[in-house]
Amino acid sequence: MRHRLGYRKLNKTTSHRKAMFANMAASLIEHEQIVTTLPKAKEMAPLMDKLVTLAKKGDLTARRQALAKVRNEDAVRKLFDVMGERYKDRNGGYTRVLKAGFRHGDNAPVAVLELVDRDESAKGAADRARHEAELEAMDD
Repeated sequence: MRHRLGYRKLNKTTSHRKAMFANMAASLIEHEQIVTTLPKAKEMAPLMDKLVTLAKKGDLTARRQALAKVRNEDAVRKLFDVMGERYKDRNGGYTRVLKAGFRHGDNAPVAVLELVDRDESAKGAADRARHEAELEAMDD
């Protein structure tokens, strides 16, 4: 029987898969849009929806549950402070998976995983700030 086998193993061990999804969730929270393979994006979408639902609750227990999944305090802080407020009136469906063709090299199907009603300026904001700080340090 195949009961309760409704997820993809992605050819990874359980610990590797959990760590990978924790990192992907932190990146998605930070940049609000990531590019990954289609199977990973399809597995990540429900996990991210559950994290946003926890953020909408906003209590300490939900924050601890989210921190256990994401393992990044800055990401959880943004998730609860910014996204919890942004999606408070929305009843699910916080992520969108868009097919983006095939990757050169191994021809793997690629997808864009993004948050609905995302902040356009969030993507690469940390990299832009770091780059500007490096330029500022070089000028001094």
